[in-house]
Amino acid sequence: MDIFEKLEILSDAAKYDAACTSSGSDRGKNGNFGTAVKCGICHSWSSDGRCISLLKVLFTNYCEYDCAYCINRKSNDVKRAAFTPQELADITINFYKRNYIEGLFLSSGVIKSPDYTMELIIKSIEILRYEYKFNGYIHAKVIPGSSPELVERIGLLVDRLSVNIEMPSATSLEKLAPQKSKTKIFTPMKAIQQHNQESKYNLVLYKNAPKFAPAGQSTQMIVGASDESDLHILRLTQGLYDKYGLKRVFFSAYVPINQNRYLPAIDTKPPLLREHRLYQADWLLRFYKFRADEILDENHNMFNEFLDPKCNWALNNMHLFPCEVNTAPYEMLLRVPGIGVTCAKRIISARKVAFLDFDALKKIGVVLKRAQFFITCKGKSAPYIKIDKQYAEKNLILQSTSVSVNQQYEQVSLFNNNVTREDVYKCISGQM
Repeated sequence: MDIFEKLEILSDAAKYDAACTSSGSDRGKNGNFGTAVKCGICHSWSSDGRCISLLKVLFTNYCEYDCAYCINRKSNDVKRAAFTPQELADITINFYKRNYIEGLFLSSGVIKSPDYTMELIIKSIEILRYEYKFNGYIHAKVIPGSSPELVERIGLLVDRLSVNIEMPSATSLEKLAPQKSKTKIFTPMKAIQQHNQESKYNLVLYKNAPKFAPAGQSTQMIVGASDESDLHILRLTQGLYDKYGLKRVFFSAYVPINQNRYLPAIDTKPPLLREHRLYQADWLLRFYKFRADEILDENHNMFNEFLDPKCNWALNNMHLFPCEVNTAPYEMLLRVPGIGVTCAKRIISARKVAFLDFDALKKIGVVLKRAQFFITCKGKSAPYIKIDKQYAEKNLILQSTSVSVNQQYEQVSLFNNNVTREDVYKCISGQM
């Protein structure tokens, strides 16, 4: 098997891993270029906001584990391949020299044992760093169950580390990935956090102290393979941010690829909208100072399909609205649908000079089609708008389903002239 055939197999095998990001790291600007080629190229963002290209690949898709949800599990009859450390280093540096990539995202199946696999990954990165003097971005996966010594070694070589949780609960992990465990996942995650904190402390004392994974760590959860609620996933996400200081938690909608009694049927569609709602809620946790139990509760433990989490929260807390934009504190402005972090800061600055009206808010960048149901300017609501839960909910859902409503109305009205758009809306929103 030649190296290009290996690359095709191992880059395709890596496509299910969503936890690929490079934000928060800056190793210099050696690679201010990038393009895409056939195999293994993905795009991410650098610390200065540039879109960059990464070689996203597995070291090997041979695996000792038999995780039910994984395409590369031991019992699957798939084409297998493995790089040698030298081959992986060579292909990475050659892609870099040809301006195909600016960095590497490296994961792997488990050969023999987690430690044996980690030794091979570390050897590959050492060749890149020490022999080829490669200073580009590298994100590496830590195999659950790896020894603390290997975690420390790899952390001094790469920009970001991640340990994938995969399943949102220990029960699901036991059913679907019995060779993994909660302890094997959280132990290296805790070690990464401790080494990262020590590194930051040493850099304060010593300018040239070595950096340990300066872009921090991330993880990934599979959504839809097991029956945990959105509230459960969101609480776990919040706990990971609080306890382990993660930079990002990634969510991956489960794509049915294996037959298993604990998994959805093969013809089940991936829950892409659910994944999207979780990312929106994750944004609220990280930037809008929400907590998981504010966004959802035990009585409403799944996201509304037709409303983004912030609108859904606002509708469930109408006693806090309307919000007067000329006097409301920054924290309250952040909770208004249609007002983001940037717009909230602009409002705080602009109202020091003059009272703001709806035209001024539009110029600032506020999304008035959502915000107008929750705000007042100089004590007045927007023209023809009522500050009322049912009125706001109806209009917000109509906004989110307008394309679907129009398409379905056009089809239905061909056969029944008595059907109105309101009837179609009620069908879509489950009111009929």
